[in-house]
Amino acid sequence: MTKDLTIVKIGGNVINDPDQLISFLRDFSNLEGMKILVHGGGKKATEIADAMGLSPKMAGGRRITDAANLEVVTMVYAGLLNKNIVASLQALNCNALGLSGADANVIRAHKRIVKEIDYGFAGDIDQVDSGMITCFLESGVSPVFSAITHDKNGQLLNTNADTIAAELAKSMSAEYRVDLIYCFEKAGVLQDVENEDSIIEEIDKLTYADLVENGIIADGMLPKLKNCYEALEHGVDKVRIGKPQLIGNKEIRYTTLKL
Repeated sequence: MTKDLTIVKIGGNVINDPDQLISFLRDFSNLEGMKILVHGGGKKATEIADAMGLSPKMAGGRRITDAANLEVVTMVYAGLLNKNIVASLQALNCNALGLSGADANVIRAHKRIVKEIDYGFAGDIDQVDSGMITCFLESGVSPVFSAITHDKNGQLLNTNADTIAAELAKSMSAEYRVDLIYCFEKAGVLQDVENEDSIIEEIDKLTYADLVENGIIADGMLPKLKNCYEALEHGVDKVRIGKPQLIGNKEIRYTTLKL
């Protein structure tokens, strides 16, 4: 019998708000069954980089990670944020294990090939060790992934957390029935980005294409939904997008994506 696995990704807006974060972690700890958490933290990394005089450069909404900023994001993502989240989950009786892609060699990546823009030490994922992650899950441990991977040659890489969540979901779908949830500051995919009540509650591939063509899905939502559909096309059972409260509140509205 196929077991259920919930993979949840949270972003920097949740992490930067202590009250919202602890509320989310309480809901996450109460999720039944096996679960994995993936977190970003770009806002905190930018804040600390600015304080150190290392203001990061951005291109197309993505961070350009030079050597100095790689040190900052590694410290912030895999250290400060990851361990604070793990400690909070332990306090909530959720036995969590904080990981980067380098730990137990669970996520291997390569440095992004330079095309129009050199993103520096940004990583694109090559392989997820689903067997090792299954060992953690079957032992009653909930992995908590930061947005850091490695290339198996000693190089750490800054990797988009949305992509990590999608790649984990794709890899784990061979053994589990996977529910992938993206939690961020919006209530879901919105018809009007200024109106939180304009949630599009269900999107299939045809609707998705129309929304992109009409500019409803644009900017940062484009790569997020691209990850969502790649996950669905590779066996993920369900993908949902919405506010963090969706994992603990059955009444809240959100967006469900379908093929």
